[in-house]
Amino acid sequence: MSTHVPPGEGRHYPMIDGDHVAKAAVQDSGGAFEVFEVVAPAAPMAPPHVSPWTGVLFLLEGRVTALVDGTSHDVEPGGLVVFPAGTPSTFQVVGESARFLAITSGEGAGRFFADFAGSVPADRPVEESMEAILSVTRRHGVTLAGA
Repeated sequence: MSTHVPPGEGRHYPMIDGDHVAKAAVQDSGGAFEVFEVVAPAAPMAPPHVSPWTGVLFLLEGRVTALVDGTSHDVEPGGLVVFPAGTPSTFQVVGESARFLAITSGEGAGRFFADFAGSVPADRPVEESMEAILSVTRRHGVTLAGA
């Protein structure tokens, strides 16, 4: 089945690390993946977390520093970094903001983003929302590294 999503459209999931816009969820005989456009503001780097899905970050605008299993990567527009499933990973925006495509394996990231956006206020400090964050992560098989 064909899918077309015009610019600016898609389901928005405002989260503490940026607005995640669901662009497509694809499932066929070859597997499943999801595509998100993420617009992320400058913010402190979130603690590394471990997800049950692989994520690919393809940077469109801005700069980010990605931390994958303890290795730091400076990513510029047109650059790509893979966050393997089961590997502690995080990112931080360098500068004012960044925009990137996030492509995730399977079907779990979208459900996680929807639950997170509905359960954790995006405008509160992480420290104030930690109980809600841990509750959502547990429901979706995501863990904070070292937690």
